[in-house]
Amino acid sequence: MATVTLTAKDFDATAGAEGIVLVDFWASWCAPCRRFAPIFEEASEQHPDIVFAKVDTDAEQGLADRFGITSIPTLMAIRDGVIVYAEPGALPAPMLENIIEQVRALDMDDVRERLKS
Repeated sequence: MATVTLTAKDFDATAGAEGIVLVDFWASWCAPCRRFAPIFEEASEQHPDIVFAKVDTDAEQGLADRFGITSIPTLMAIRDGVIVYAEPGALPAPMLENIIEQVRALDMDDVRERLKS
């Protein structure tokens, strides 16, 4: 599955759906973002069951503000509508794979229980 572009209009519907959504917050002028883009795109081809989405922080400043994005690229992992990871920095492919494995392995009942406390 290729990456999809998210905007304020469709972010909540996509992020709130069941399953895993990885969001790359980026900008065209950002060199690390440009280096991370092909890694993110390749991972999207290897994991067709995951939604790989991109948010252009210049075009979608409201989304960047909403999630406190102050450094790009920032990768956010959402599973079953819950943000389970959000960190800035361009990742090499093995680290992105590791994050995907960890997100897949989460016990979401346990995650939701922890969020209550």
